[in-house]
Amino acid sequence: MRRFLVLGSGGREHALCWRLAHEAEVHCTPGNPGIADDVPCYGIPLYDVEGIIHLSKRLAPVTIVIGPEDPLISGLADNLRAAGFSVFGPGALGAQLEASKSFSKDLMKKHNVPTAHFETFIEVNAALECAKKKTAERGGVVVKASGNALGKGAVVCQSFAEAEEALTQFLVEKTLGEAGTTVVVEDLLKGPEFSLLTLVNGYEIYSLPIAQDYKRAIDGDQGPNTGGMGSYCPSTWVTPDLIQSSEQQIVWPIVHALKASQIDFRGMLFSGIMVEDGKPYCLEYNVRFGDPETQSIMMRLTSGLAHAIQACAEGLTIPPIEIDERPAVSVVVAAEGYPKNPKKGAKIWIPELERDTKLFYAGVSNHQNQLVVSGGRVFTASAVGRSLSEARDAAYLLARGIQFEGAWMRSDIADLSSATPSD
Repeated sequence: MRRFLVLGSGGREHALCWRLAHEAEVHCTPGNPGIADDVPCYGIPLYDVEGIIHLSKRLAPVTIVIGPEDPLISGLADNLRAAGFSVFGPGALGAQLEASKSFSKDLMKKHNVPTAHFETFIEVNAALECAKKKTAERGGVVVKASGNALGKGAVVCQSFAEAEEALTQFLVEKTLGEAGTTVVVEDLLKGPEFSLLTLVNGYEIYSLPIAQDYKRAIDGDQGPNTGGMGSYCPSTWVTPDLIQSSEQQIVWPIVHALKASQIDFRGMLFSGIMVEDGKPYCLEYNVRFGDPETQSIMMRLTSGLAHAIQACAEGLTIPPIEIDERPAVSVVVAAEGYPKNPKKGAKIWIPELERDTKLFYAGVSNHQNQLVVSGGRVFTASAVGRSLSEARDAAYLLARGIQFEGAWMRSDIADLSSATPSD
């Protein structure tokens, strides 16, 4: 049986391990208590490159799957490939698509990828002048830290005062450290968003089912941006024509650009897309599976993912993946104080799982045989159903059964009676 090694410890990696384990022998490091219930885990941290190489030599996996962005940006895929392993995940050069917003936006501009008009700054006064102009013209502006800010580097500003606050925090107060020393100030586009996750083998692509993400912390898409409070799949309003045009205008140009630059991109290309007046615009590229989009998507895959990931890693033709027609919904259960200052250490009790549901662990650790909160997004409760409402009811039933002090969640994930996310 083929053997995979998944690197990571979050809800995304739990979903990948769980899905791949239906088709292959799967191992994970460092893992978490939930992942360890499904596959063997080793506890080796992702910064321990030599430790991971040693483990990989012992396990001899056909493919190593790198989950989070940080090790990709730091070049872990390059290290593993140099050691002779087949890896799903780009090297450091390809990971610049996520590591540097200025690099990514410049590449979009050069290769005519539709995106919001932007300017890049390292000096606050020039950035403020640009933000003031854009706010007057467009009724708002988006301020983005160029570096990797773990989902906290993009601020949608509806007024110049909000833009001034964000720019001051990034460029003067250095609240994001090095990640915010260069900023991108761009036009505020208006419309619904969706996430397009595309497998890339270096020269061809294969897009997974569309998932709808919810970034804002509070119902009705209010409050601060988070790493994601829930998702559903498939997205009900994204048409096949829109997917095709997004692939042609947003995915393919970057794949060709990377190949022309001799950057061998083998892994996941995540395109964050906004639709304004019927036209798709690229908001950002990421170089890994999205979270919590992945949890909903994995609930709908039935077979073929292992073959497809291995083919991408080896630069071979990507085989098709079979999809369950039933929709999936995922609800994030967060810790008190998330996203600004999550409270850790609370004891956790979890309910029994019903059929067609799965609880993916994220900010959870084991302390003296007791599960405790160790991060901001603690669990993702996922379910499939014969209809979106049935999947939603099952996901919320599971999510509300989780008990720990300060647990909270949005109540409108996949509630289509409310506004489309980010509309």
